[in-house]
Formats: sequence, structure tokens, C-alpha cells
Amino acid sequence: MTTSDSPLSPPSIGVDVGGTKIATGVLIGDELHGRHIQPTPETGWEAVLDAVAAQVRLLQAQYPQATRVGVGVPGPLAEGRTRVKFAPNIYGFTDVPLVQGLHDRLGLRVVLENDAKAAALAEAHLGAARGTGSSVYVTVSTGIGSGIVLGGRVWRGHHGIAGELGHVTVMPGGPVSGAGLDGALEAVASGTAIARDASYALNREVSTAEAFALAGSGHPAASRVVSQALRHIGVALADIQKFLDPEVFVIGGGVAKAGDPFFAGLQAAADEYAGPFAPVTLRRAQLGTDAGVIGAALAARLEGG
Repeated sequence: MTTSDSPLSPPSIGVDVGGTKIATGVLIGDELHGRHIQPTPETGWEAVLDAVAAQVRLLQAQYPQATRVGVGVPGPLAEGRTRVKFAPNIYGFTDVPLVQGLHDRLGLRVVLENDAKAAALAEAHLGAARGTGSSVYVTVSTGIGSGIVLGGRVWRGHHGIAGELGHVTVMPGGPVSGAGLDGALEAVASGTAIARDASYALNREVSTAEAFALAGSGHPAASRVVSQALRHIGVALADIQKFLDPEVFVIGGGVAKAGDPFFAGLQAAADEYAGPFAPVTLRRAQLGTDAGVIGAALAARLEGG
């Protein structure tokens, strides 16, 4: 089924709000048009919504048929996905009535989505998991985010928190995460955690990319740090395979840019801990930095009415 004969047909505007930039575009069919990136305002959430609304107006002037708007934001959502509880990397973005705020500014219905779930939707429909019936998207970056897509739709669970893989406890008593939980996956295996542990092990500041480079050259301490992080993530993927049995995992994010060493280590750990139950199929994310915008636009198409 193609986008031309599916519920995904109507042109829609996607907005990906991040800590440093706001990315926007119009999804027509399965192609993204009118890409635009601007800095995220640092003066509070009202200014962020003003910036988003201004860009949506510009896009609508160019693409008047695009009347559906989807917005992806990092952080947990509340009240039926109408408010953002908090987005830790965006200044002043706490308890934000985003849907109502943008409706007041634009007069349009707005669909709000978590950014990782938006990317999961994008990869499921138009990226690495296209054509599958079930997929789990995992982004390994500053933190670890994920989203579950079943039958083309994001699976949210009863309380709407399904897919919070980064906050699953893998090391009780371990480092404390930004959510205040000890031993969460992102506290021990994210890019931030790898850089932290490598810096401690080498007694100097080490970036995540350098940690992988040193590991690739055989540095014992860096190899151990990287190997342990990949093992933690691989075990988590194996557990999901045994519990949910998705068709594929799509892996993206800044840490995944380490390439073959990252994926080889991840696959080995996932295979070891999945054991005889089922193979763990990993695919590299295809949509890159466009995934958030595309996924937000898809959410608007699927739910915009």
C-alpha cells in the first residue's frame, strides 16, 4: 500500500522541537518538502510556540493544502497528549499547554507526539521498518528513547508510557538518571554515560566518539566501557524480543553513527541474551534528522481527523 491510496495521503505539516533547533516541513505523499530549521528560543515556552506558529504560517502560505499539524517534543506528555509535562533540554518548557497554545495561535487542530515515538512512526511507515507489521525504534544519543509501532500505529499502553526503554532499570543501585531513578538504561549506556565512564577510566575528558575510536584501536579501558554499554542495550533488546517479539528493531541516534563497531557489539549481545527463543533483527535507521519531522506529520495525518 502506498501513501497515495492510504490514510496517510493528506499533506501535513510536521514540527520537531528540540533543545537547540526547531525543524519543520510538509509531508506530501512520502516526500518531505519545505524543510526549515531555526534555533529554539531560550526565553520560555511562549516564545517557542510563537516561533512554531510563525513557521507553520509560512509553510501554509507555500502549501495551502496542508491544514494538519503534528508536533514532536522530547519529554513525557500529559492530559491525553495535549500538554508537555517537561522537556529538560528546552528552557522553561514545563507544564506547557502546547495543543491549546498552538490552536489559539493558528486556529488549527494540532496533534502532539513524543519525539522518539514520532521517529518510530516515521521509520515504520517510510524508513527502515517499512513493510513490517511490528517494530521497535530505539535512539541511542544523549539519552535513550524508543517507540513501539504495531500495525502502523504507535502502541502507548494503558498509561501512555509504553516505549520508555531508556528508563528501564538494568542496574539497581547504579548511576541515577535524569528522571531520578538509579540504574536506568540511559544512565549506564547512553552517549552521555559512555563519555562519563570513559572520562573516568582514562582520567581525562573523553567524548563518546573518541571512546569508540579508542576501543577500535584496542585500548583496554575504552574497550571495556564501550562493550559494557552495548551489552546493557543488547540485553534490553533481547528482553523486548522475548516479551513482545517485534519483527524488527530500528536503531538510530548519534551514538549509532559509530557504525559497524556499534552494531556488531549490539547484535552480539542481543543474540547472546535472546538465546534460542527468537532472532533479534536490527536495522539501521534510514531517515536521519528528518525522522522527527516526518513522524510528527504522519501523526497529524493518522489522527488529525
